[in-house]
Amino acid sequence: MLKKFERHLREKNLSKNTISSYIFAVKQFIEKFGDHITQKKLRDYKVWLIENFKPKTVNLRLGAINSFLESIGKEKWNIQLIKIQQKTFLENVISKADYEFLKNSLKKDNEIFWYFVVRFLGATGARISEFVQFKVEHVKMGYLDLYSKGGKVRRIYIPKALQKEALKWLSETMQESGYLFKNRFGERITPRGISGQLKVFAKRYGIDPKVVYPHSFRHRFAKSFLEKCNDIAFLADLMGHENIETTRIYLRKTATEQRIIVDKVIDW
Repeated sequence: MLKKFERHLREKNLSKNTISSYIFAVKQFIEKFGDHITQKKLRDYKVWLIENFKPKTVNLRLGAINSFLESIGKEKWNIQLIKIQQKTFLENVISKADYEFLKNSLKKDNEIFWYFVVRFLGATGARISEFVQFKVEHVKMGYLDLYSKGGKVRRIYIPKALQKEALKWLSETMQESGYLFKNRFGERITPRGISGQLKVFAKRYGIDPKVVYPHSFRHRFAKSFLEKCNDIAFLADLMGHENIETTRIYLRKTATEQRIIVDKVIDW
């Protein structure tokens, strides 16, 4: 049954990560409720998920189950996803001042490798899974093309100033090809390795560790972009958002920005 489901997912041209997470969800359901599927068991599974996981995880698992139901011809039993209340502010986004301070501190301390990690994260808006795909060849071209499951192409641009600086760095390190960011074993660096080291630098430079993580720089990219170019449709394309509503969150203030405005404006 699971092998049939896996074939179904592959035929839909889903990513490896999506296939793995969907199969995990179905295995989880079977382990908890057995392989004889009933609508009552589906409802019980939804309740169990809500009680034990965050809303985003709940919807991810339910989406997997719905895909499984489709594969066995029981799409009429599809489970309704739960509504996620979108916050009216952004949380844990690195400020422009802290971003600049972190970059400058890394450069000053000759942590050039990590300086460029932060630069590429902040200046390209790439997701961490996309970031680790950057190669020397992409720096030379000035962009990285990614192909989605639907065959669409998304281009992640490397700004000219960053490209020029990175090419000089590559020339000095005599790196002519291959992955741009490697670990000490000469292998492509992992998202986990990046996240862990960023926390180390946050503590070293007295920056709140809560705002120093890979996705925070993607948020910073979006916020800074809208400050200089108020074109949310273009930003949605750059970010790789299928729905522009996802991008609208960047029109909102961060919690820190809200606090500053409230303290400044309200004097009654």
